[in-house]
Amino acid sequence: MRLLAVGKGGSGPERELFERYAKRIKPTLSLVEFPDGVGSPAEIKRREADAILAALKPDEFVIALDLDGATPDSPGLARLLAGWLERSKKLAFVIGGAEGLDAAILARAGAKLSLGKLTWPHMLVRPMLAEQIYRAQMILAGHPYHRAGRP
Repeated sequence: MRLLAVGKGGSGPERELFERYAKRIKPTLSLVEFPDGVGSPAEIKRREADAILAALKPDEFVIALDLDGATPDSPGLARLLAGWLERSKKLAFVIGGAEGLDAAILARAGAKLSLGKLTWPHMLVRPMLAEQIYRAQMILAGHPYHRAGRP
């Protein structure tokens, strides 16, 4: 399982949190980073898309993080993850840059996922996504990590 993301994460608490959850995911969620594009907004999106598309493997099922994507709750994401894994054991989640994802990436994606309508810094989206993938795996395994009921 891979996460392809625009922007260099560097070191810091966001990176540490991402790595903590990425290691728990089976198979481990690996991170591929791409530099931010330069130029006009359209040129930025095109350049970032070219780099991402070149890095995607033909047999990967692509899930694009996009504002117009599905907004499931955690059990719903677990069901989606199970379905995606039935299609392909090779999943690739894609997070675009500040300008969002180019239409070419969205066209290549087999699914679109949103973490909600709020705008999140890209460096926070990485650990949030990794935690939700881990949570989905725990739900699918029947592990008590996810507490479905409210106190």
